[in-house]
Amino acid sequence: MYQYEKRLDCHALGQEIKRRRKAKGWTQEHLAQLVDLTPRSIMYIENRGQHTSLNAFYKLVTLFDISVDEFFYPDKLGGESERRKHIDRMLNGMDEKELIIIEGAAEGIRKARETEGA
Repeated sequence: MYQYEKRLDCHALGQEIKRRRKAKGWTQEHLAQLVDLTPRSIMYIENRGQHTSLNAFYKLVTLFDISVDEFFYPDKLGGESERRKHIDRMLNGMDEKELIIIEGAAEGIRKARETEGA
């Protein structure tokens, strides 16, 4: 009988949770209180990629607005460069005002390219 062998590697997800927690200036203790886990559990998730319950997983990814596609389907996103993935993760953490600034910068680059080619 065939057994499905693919497993979720939670180490990269744990690192992303850690990065976003630190960006908010939160301690592991504060995050643990928000998602009803122990600080030790948060440490294990962030540093060891420990698997957690589906409920805790849901709380963490929704709290930090993390898209799990890159962690669930890493092979499908393989065509993107690491820089593009990094920028995408940074954009996901920005509020609407910050995105307006980024949009303006991108539009400025596009317009400069158009005038160079003219």
